[in-house]
Amino acid sequence: MRFADIPGLQEVKQVLRQAVQRQHVAHAQLFRGAEGSGALALALAYAAYLNCENRQPEDSCGECPNCRKIDRLVHPDLNFILPVTTTKAVSKDALSHKFVADWRSFVLADGGTYQGLNDWMQHIGADNKQGSISKDEAVQLLKLVSLKAFEAPFKVVIIWLPELMHPAAANAVLKLLEEPPPATVFLLVSQQPDKLLPTIVSRVQVVPVPRFREPDLTQYLTDHYQVPEAKARQLALVSEGNLGAALAARDAPDNDYFTFFREWMQACFRVSQGKLEDVVAQADKFQKMGRENQKEFLQYALGLVRKVLLFGLDAQLVPHLPAAEQTFISKFSPFVHRYNAEGLAQVLNEAHFHVERNANPRITFVDTSLQVADLLRVPVN
Repeated sequence: MRFADIPGLQEVKQVLRQAVQRQHVAHAQLFRGAEGSGALALALAYAAYLNCENRQPEDSCGECPNCRKIDRLVHPDLNFILPVTTTKAVSKDALSHKFVADWRSFVLADGGTYQGLNDWMQHIGADNKQGSISKDEAVQLLKLVSLKAFEAPFKVVIIWLPELMHPAAANAVLKLLEEPPPATVFLLVSQQPDKLLPTIVSRVQVVPVPRFREPDLTQYLTDHYQVPEAKARQLALVSEGNLGAALAARDAPDNDYFTFFREWMQACFRVSQGKLEDVVAQADKFQKMGRENQKEFLQYALGLVRKVLLFGLDAQLVPHLPAAEQTFISKFSPFVHRYNAEGLAQVLNEAHFHVERNANPRITFVDTSLQVADLLRVPVN
């Protein structure tokens, strides 16, 4: 994994590179990022950069023995502690080292570094069981770090989702962070750092990993997966910075959410003229979408309403808009303002809530449309 393989996040990459170049490598670092962020990918790229034999100013070389082994996750000085559980293949004593082959195939798969816990549990065949880092993992971890680095300058231990550690495992990690072994770097990759022991958080250098920006996701999807630009923009908006979710949805049937939203808003405006037939027609189209697409569309609508509000405040806050979207948003923005934006967001969230809980989508859509129509008539002052 190279830094160049990860879309955007230039500020975070620069901080990581400079730490290595200045030889200010903290022995314990916490990569804090939501599911689908670049936290795990950055940790892997950082491990490669840290141990690269021919390090370049901007990235690891990708050609030296250390880089090649780390890329394949087979380097003896790159170790993982993971949430696992018993499966058909591992019926007892579920420990991370027994799932090494599964982890390699999981991470090295297309988009694997951006997947979440549920994807990992399904990959190892955990059924409905919950994964955790058990107390027995503490013994394995102590054995692991007692050995010196075999080939690389640093032994790297990546703990993925440390918030799932059993208290005994957490205490063992805490002791290691208090008395770190020489030439050993711990990289904790967490989605919920608030669930970690405060004493652990106080002993690590925190690396905040923001969600991917919409333009970066759009470009990544078009460049690496040849997704058409319009669909890539839609996926980037709906996924809200979750690259794993965007990749999972890229092969779904095309839905022109923008056109549907534009027609929906036009129908809502006509409600004040007593014309309900257009809303009913849109409700029929909404019902035919299917539940998952209905939920996805409502997420898209929330994101687009936010864009409209920002455009009304300052057009420069919403750069890189396609021509069709810019024309619509510029005309629609006077009707979305601080007096009704919160109400519109609440109505759309409530619709998403009801659809998710199997409410009748047609009735939900008509009711939401009537509320949206009322909110669009709210005056600016």
